[in-house]
Amino acid sequence: MYTVRQVVVPFSGEGAGMADLTWGQVSFWQGMADGGRSLTMGGATPVPPGVTVQRIADDLGYLVGRHQALRTRLSMTDDPFRPKQVCSTDGEVVLEVVDVTDEDPAVVADTLRISYEERKFDYEHEWPVRMAVIVTGGVVTHMVAVYLHLAIDASALEVLAADLAARDLAAAPDPITAMQPLEQAAQQRTAAARRASDLSLRHLERVLRTVSPTRFGPPKYGGDMAFRVLRYHSPATEAAIQVVATREGTNTSSVLLACFAVGLARFTGSNPVLAMLLVSNRFRPGFAATVSPVVQMSPYMIDVADATLSEAVNRATASVFNTYKTAYYDPFLQDEVMDRVNAERGVDVDWSCFYNDRRMSDRGTRSGPLPTPEEIRAALPRSRYEWEYEPDIPRRTLYVNVGEAEGAIEFVMSADTRYFSEQDMVDVLRGMEMVAVEAALDPSTPTGVTESVATPA
Repeated sequence: MYTVRQVVVPFSGEGAGMADLTWGQVSFWQGMADGGRSLTMGGATPVPPGVTVQRIADDLGYLVGRHQALRTRLSMTDDPFRPKQVCSTDGEVVLEVVDVTDEDPAVVADTLRISYEERKFDYEHEWPVRMAVIVTGGVVTHMVAVYLHLAIDASALEVLAADLAARDLAAAPDPITAMQPLEQAAQQRTAAARRASDLSLRHLERVLRTVSPTRFGPPKYGGDMAFRVLRYHSPATEAAIQVVATREGTNTSSVLLACFAVGLARFTGSNPVLAMLLVSNRFRPGFAATVSPVVQMSPYMIDVADATLSEAVNRATASVFNTYKTAYYDPFLQDEVMDRVNAERGVDVDWSCFYNDRRMSDRGTRSGPLPTPEEIRAALPRSRYEWEYEPDIPRRTLYVNVGEAEGAIEFVMSADTRYFSEQDMVDVLRGMEMVAVEAALDPSTPTGVTESVATPA
């Protein structure tokens, strides 16, 4: 049993005004406006001993006041896809305190997290953060924080954590030098930003005009549109990509992209492989430490036919460079390019395959001895998978997230069950794992893809 009370937390900060959404915000807002769901991120975590409700309330007020994105709401316009962002200098945000008596506080925290994620945000009146603490016997045990994706992306969450860890209660905080949302909205109107957008859209158009329009063919299975989510835990993939990245002189992101492309081409028979990559623009000036979403989609296309796995990795390394540098653009102009090319080709190009490497750690090779072939083979039986419920999972034909945990790569795949059965989903991820292992053990292994252009039946 538990009771809930609310603590009202005041905040104040510098910078206020109304502006267009940033391009990163638009990318998330389009999905929310179209799907009718709030996209969020966050979680429920244990709290170290000695942390009090008052300390968490103070930290919440500090973060919301310090970062514009956390004190920004929307002002709706006649076009539901083009709201304005409105940043306030001060206000009040609510911290919920959940007093638990005879229930597991971890279960209560996770239940509350799900509730926060599933309940749609009131974009015009609610601040983009929901936070709660779980208290048992007067002791804080867990904290729940869920943020609207219009305010942050995964890297911004890391910036918030670092900002809080560096907070000195006895000294004034260092000024924020990263570009906050209002400044980003102004920067997007400059000639330099428009040139970057034009470059990105030209790349998109070239891909749309050259790729085979069908990715997965017609639905293979009956029923209405539905989605399943599979988490695949692969120690063998983590070990194998270290070996491949070191040998090829590249990073593990490129190796994983090659494994994804080869594995998917082997399964579907469709090549070149086209996927929309989620790319962080934090390498751009002023964006590295911004608390705001700066992730945008960019097309990644790679031909893995008639090549060895070593060659596929090198092709992936070369191909992804264009994808990264052409991921900063006006999303409304992107829609116009897609509509125009589809009309001129007389067919809708299928871009419903998405890939997102959301690992937070360094993606370079690691120091120390590399895994041996025996260790890689021995890791294969330790793979495991489970089906999950994730209310915020994107509704796409195929969506692959890459993460890591406990010395393993964790693939989280969502798929439309009209195109991929549960066994298909397992087979696709297991196939990607096997590509990594094969590439580590014998780089001369052929990809097994023999057609430069193929469309599934």
